[in-house]
Amino acid sequence: MARERWDPERLPDLSGRSYLVTGANAGLGYFATEQLVRAGAGVVMTGRSPNRLATARAALHRRVPDAEPWQIETLLLDTSNLGSVRAAAATAGMRRRLDGLLLNAGIVHPPRERRTTADGNELVLATNVLGHFALAGALLTTLAAGGGRMVWVGSVSTSLWRYDPIDPQLAEGYTAWRAYVQSKVATTALGFAADRHLREAGVGVSSVVAHPGYAIRGRTPGILGVNEPSRGKRFVDNLQSPIAQSKEHGAWPLVRALVDPAIEGGEYWGPRWVTHGEPRRQSAAAITRDDEVAERLWHAAEDATGVRWPLAKAARVRR
Repeated sequence: MARERWDPERLPDLSGRSYLVTGANAGLGYFATEQLVRAGAGVVMTGRSPNRLATARAALHRRVPDAEPWQIETLLLDTSNLGSVRAAAATAGMRRRLDGLLLNAGIVHPPRERRTTADGNELVLATNVLGHFALAGALLTTLAAGGGRMVWVGSVSTSLWRYDPIDPQLAEGYTAWRAYVQSKVATTALGFAADRHLREAGVGVSSVVAHPGYAIRGRTPGILGVNEPSRGKRFVDNLQSPIAQSKEHGAWPLVRALVDPAIEGGEYWGPRWVTHGEPRRQSAAAITRDDEVAERLWHAAEDATGVRWPLAKAARVRR
């Protein structure tokens, strides 16, 4: 089977394909972008800092010298700001098609105290979940034109702490860890719910969830302006080598979920050994597979963003 022959270091030829990656200027997003570009794809790198995007783009051209200038574009996008999401989606939506959307941007280390955005949403939920829900909805017809795929980035934390996000905005009982885990429960549940809605509406777009395992900076190649951990960080992170991996390898399941034609909507992918290893299909935490939880979160996302996915319109799009 194609799945058994997959080599994350030798991707199939992606020439002519086009992808958009959120949070592409560093971490998993950067390495996913690099892997896609090496395989010949064109990538729209998004991030909230023009300077960091420019630095990351320059790093890509240094590391992939054969890449054509048109293969690497940059687009400002702050997923915590719905106005920014709308503006970026309007620009990206002018494309004839998109083959894939990697919903990667997010806050990994939330603030100790609860914060809200200009839109009135809790910061971690807004950044990790709501902005991606709004972006995917806004680009749905563009994805449908290419028979594309959206990939939501989950986390192993959802299997370790079973927080039910009955209060997704965490108006009560906020902690940094709870905010992070709840955001990943919501991300994963929405990724699966999206695939159900897309299938039911007859939309030619699939939705997949993938997680990077335990991918850390100190085990990641140093790249000027992209990943520059201190010697102390290198030392501490290398002590965790039996269970950890680099951000570069952490991007493997995300990229496979995005481009492997054998993968079907509604699947969940991650490293073979959960925290590290080559990408394999896995079983998601039960709470993220709960339809009742997912639909509650879907309606909460619609209410918080004001976005209703144009499913009927997307179903009529011809490829």
